[in-house]
Amino acid sequence: MAIDTSHSTRLRMEKEFKQKRWLAAPYLFLLPFLIVFTIFLVGPILYAAWVSLSSWQGGALVFRGLFQYQKLFSDTEFWHALLNVVVILVIQVPVMLILAAIFASLLNSRRLKFRAFFQLGFFVPILIDMVAYSLIFSFLLEKHGIINHILGIFGVAPIDWLLHPVAAKVAIMIALTWHWTGYNVVILLGGMQSIPHEVYEASRVDGAGSIRQWWSITIPMLLPILVFESVLSTIGTLQLFVEPFILTSGGPDNATMTPVLYLYQVAFQQFHFGYASAVAFVLAILIGILSLLQFRVARGGDAW
Repeated sequence: MAIDTSHSTRLRMEKEFKQKRWLAAPYLFLLPFLIVFTIFLVGPILYAAWVSLSSWQGGALVFRGLFQYQKLFSDTEFWHALLNVVVILVIQVPVMLILAAIFASLLNSRRLKFRAFFQLGFFVPILIDMVAYSLIFSFLLEKHGIINHILGIFGVAPIDWLLHPVAAKVAIMIALTWHWTGYNVVILLGGMQSIPHEVYEASRVDGAGSIRQWWSITIPMLLPILVFESVLSTIGTLQLFVEPFILTSGGPDNATMTPVLYLYQVAFQQFHFGYASAVAFVLAILIGILSLLQFRVARGGDAW
């Protein structure tokens, strides 16, 4: 009996077509996002990379290689701005995370009444716009502001918070700590509530007190969350812009200048967009390196 090879071939082709169409379906759903992602993110990044390697000559971009980056590595203003954020990073971030861990532990106590109210109180600052709270702190920290008025009650002379190089850094640290501590408190509180109570009960039987439990149980079990928060804080500090821009405009004497604020001035005040693009890429590389180092240190130096 003859076999209808054409019919079997057609059925096989239809089956293969349906399988391919089924496999392609997820990519078709992702296609709108991929188009928008490419146009509005990948495209500008690639264009910025091209601009950082070029210069404007006769109204056109001409490839010049790495000369913008060579200029950047000898730019003392950029490295001074980077040193400013490193100082803020080394001092403010550990203080903020320690305060967050302490406040989260207090909020996690079963003895605390109205816990939800206090949790909301700690989270409210993060809901305030950065420009708005920076303006509020500029009024609070001016020479005749409320902060100096309160200090004057205790006999402390007025401090030029926004006009003294050291005090200006401290003012920015205070503002950052006030705004972001509650955000870290909420994350740490969620981690604490996921720790089994049996672990604490067993340690209590062994004679461990509250402080010993906090140091030997709570903190080690929250280490991944603390690393996550430290990485986010590092990225945020290296990208610091709004607070120094509103409070001090990078002054006095560039004491609060940050790399992103310097990038803004180079790009939109001096209109050196190629050099600003080079600053952006170097800053992104530094952020990536620091983030990887933090993860490696948290893992005890193990391989990736």
